[in-house]
Amino acid sequence: MTQLKKDLMSWSDSLMEFHLPRWEELPNFDLYMDQVITLIEGYLYILSDGKENVLTSAMINNYVKQKLVPKAEKKRYNRMHMAYLIAITVLKQVLTITKVKEGIEYQSNISGLKEAYNMFCEELESSLSTIANQLKNGEGAFQLDSMELRNSAMKFVTISFACKLVAEKMVRLQNSYQEEQEETK
Repeated sequence: MTQLKKDLMSWSDSLMEFHLPRWEELPNFDLYMDQVITLIEGYLYILSDGKENVLTSAMINNYVKQKLVPKAEKKRYNRMHMAYLIAITVLKQVLTITKVKEGIEYQSNISGLKEAYNMFCEELESSLSTIANQLKNGEGAFQLDSMELRNSAMKFVTISFACKLVAEKMVRLQNSYQEEQEETK
């Protein structure tokens, strides 16, 4: 087994163990922005991979200006803010901010913010675990032995693009159906 495969297998173990805090596990007290950033970066360590910060104060301020996140009360953030920021930080890796906003609004309208957030956590963990298992077991599109390793990144990025395309289409359709239902009321 090459070192690349060994490193990938080791990393897939961390994907399988990844856990996002559910609504009830988020702090039940108000935090200042720097505390929020530190906590969220700890929760989303899987996104950083040694890169720059996954969340900054400028990003949070922009999300508030764009009405993706409610404004902090007296410069303090609560559980609701944390849930929004975690979801946005993950989802913006795949979708535009506009699509992220539409998706969050849609899901929150259906099941409420708390349930939507918890469902998001469960789905993300399940997806990461599935990918990790497929990597470890060489299943489906993740048969590393059957493809040249030098081409594997291209394969994964094209799979990501296809999934992103489907997600954007689903958000558009869901919004369209929701608008139609509201018009018929």
